[in-house]
Amino acid sequence: MATRRKAHAPPAAAAAAALASVSASPSPSPESAASRVTQAAAPALAEFTPIEPMLAKAVEVLPPAGAYLFEPKWDGFRALVFRPRPGEVAIQSRDLRPLDRYFPELRDALVELLPDGSIVDGEIVVVGADGLDFDALQQRLHPAESRVRKLALATPAAFVAFDVLAAGGASLVDASQQERRAALETMLARTRPPLYLTPITRDGAVAAAWLREFEGAGLDGVIAKPLDAPYQPGKRAMLKIKHARTAECVVAGFRWHKSTEEGGPEAVGSLLLGLYDDAGVLHHVGVTSSFTMAARRELAKELAPLRRDALAGHPWRDWAGQDAAAEAAPPGATAQRMPGATSRWSAGKDLAWQPLRPERVCEVKYDHLQGDRFRHATTFVRWRSDKPPEACRYDQLEVVAPYELKKIFRP
Repeated sequence: MATRRKAHAPPAAAAAAALASVSASPSPSPESAASRVTQAAAPALAEFTPIEPMLAKAVEVLPPAGAYLFEPKWDGFRALVFRPRPGEVAIQSRDLRPLDRYFPELRDALVELLPDGSIVDGEIVVVGADGLDFDALQQRLHPAESRVRKLALATPAAFVAFDVLAAGGASLVDASQQERRAALETMLARTRPPLYLTPITRDGAVAAAWLREFEGAGLDGVIAKPLDAPYQPGKRAMLKIKHARTAECVVAGFRWHKSTEEGGPEAVGSLLLGLYDDAGVLHHVGVTSSFTMAARRELAKELAPLRRDALAGHPWRDWAGQDAAAEAAPPGATAQRMPGATSRWSAGKDLAWQPLRPERVCEVKYDHLQGDRFRHATTFVRWRSDKPPEACRYDQLEVVAPYELKKIFRP
């Protein structure tokens, strides 16, 4: 479906406009949750109005059971799926961008599997041999149509639904989480792959077990949703509980802070972290960027001596060639992790880096390892002058016990 984008609207206004534009269909049955929500005025969908998804704030422990609905936290691309009329669908990313062209196989399936007049919130994932494969998912964001078609066959995506904003042409934004879940279960009672309904529990012990076990299938923690809360676009109205671990990493480079790029004083934006494998190869595993502005400027001075002759003999000096090779590699191929180049997900954001002689070590806090790198930005803890760079190896990291992804969807 060809769609046009409106200007970025405030969350509440965008939600109201989009939900009001969902086309009408028969009202839900009286016993359903959707029937307790006022039917939306429903002209035909003329324009697609983006909606900001409801977000979660991080907490360290699971909240007490009783007032929350617990769900697994999926590690993929957050997406809202709009199904206004027969044969039409629009897939929107968390940051309000269209995702349709990157997942043609998913778009076609959602047209068939989701009912008209619905808006569903969920996560796009790719399932690999060992669980969720975020690396393969990232590769799906490719500008070339031929590559998109090839990857759709090689690494097909799935959609895990966990909330609903409209059903049968009725707005559910003001309904409670409990009511929305009931409506979603009714909607997806006969669904099949690649569309899945996320499991839920109100049992704190079960949620704690999920937090321990599901990471082995590539999941990212647990989400706690207040039972009585409405859907709140753009608001951090949910809780997310993730693992917290520490690791010692080599600091092998950095990126400038945006204020420096705009002509301000030199300030470090993020430190580039590395770990050695068993063969002694240093891999780029992530970044740490949790600094005050004063600390960023001090870091620029502190790291200046390590910039001298840093590229000569640097283990990542050939990253540009590596990036080109990775582009031509078949799906699933792996190579040395290096920084640099342009991020497709960041819409052309320059990820150029400044090399440092890999002589310093820092301790960071991380929550999740995706393959051979940190899935999210880490938190800087302290410098470790007592640790030699060569000691910063993968084997220090906690090994998570495998868990079969298919078990998560068992009744």
